[in-house]
Amino acid sequence: MNKCIVWLLFLSLIICSSCIPHKDVLYLQERPSETSIDSIPQLNPQSKPYRVQINDILNIRIKVLDALSNEEVTTIFNPTSDSALDASSEQRAYYDGFTVDLQGEITIPQLGDFKVLGMTNEEIENLLKKELLEKEFNELATIIVTVRLAGLRYTTIGEIGTGDQTLFKERANIFEAVANAGDITEFGDRTDVLIIRQYPHGQEIHHIDLTSREVMNSPYYYIQPNDMIYVKPLKQKTLGLGSNNLQTFTTIFSAITLIASTILLVSR
Repeated sequence: MNKCIVWLLFLSLIICSSCIPHKDVLYLQERPSETSIDSIPQLNPQSKPYRVQINDILNIRIKVLDALSNEEVTTIFNPTSDSALDASSEQRAYYDGFTVDLQGEITIPQLGDFKVLGMTNEEIENLLKKELLEKEFNELATIIVTVRLAGLRYTTIGEIGTGDQTLFKERANIFEAVANAGDITEFGDRTDVLIIRQYPHGQEIHHIDLTSREVMNSPYYYIQPNDMIYVKPLKQKTLGLGSNNLQTFTTIFSAITLIASTILLVSR
């Protein structure tokens, strides 16, 4: 009888220590030591505008209205690849966009190469307008240049939907990025998500806690193009006992039954 009680206590201890606590899978928890959600700014804009990096794909559209003919004369500056007509939005962005090469340059038909590394979209627009006025059109022409990132591309690995991800918007926060990748699994560590970010001087690793509402104040709350998001596994996954009490109990009970059956067969 005493042995049974000991085994039951041992089994209960394993179950309690092996399942994933409810608080570890909840996002944006309000903790007593942290700022109330009501006092956190609902908009947390990045302090600085995004600056173009190597391998970024830019969507550039040029519209020019000639003052003499009153016609738009910009087809040659906005090429469309025939191979991309039936492609997906992401593929069309790749074919029709302008990729920033390893030298930090883009090549535009008829205009040539432009050094855009480290520039903002607005700065690139002004650069192209100036070039068009000086070399292609007179000052009476109406020139409209729009520069956008051809999708916000990032990578997810670990306990989340893995692979290359794309969001077709100018800005997205970490929760939008996670949702787009299919959410974090029940075995993912939401308290310490790693963001590996590209900088001109190299890569840096940043840590954010998605279970805390203070994440909204983090400078890494909004992702950037070419970010890599890594979600580490919880120790419960390594133990392989299950994510909840029922799964853990079933696993342990099956193991004990197997061991007991083996002992009975051997002892006969």
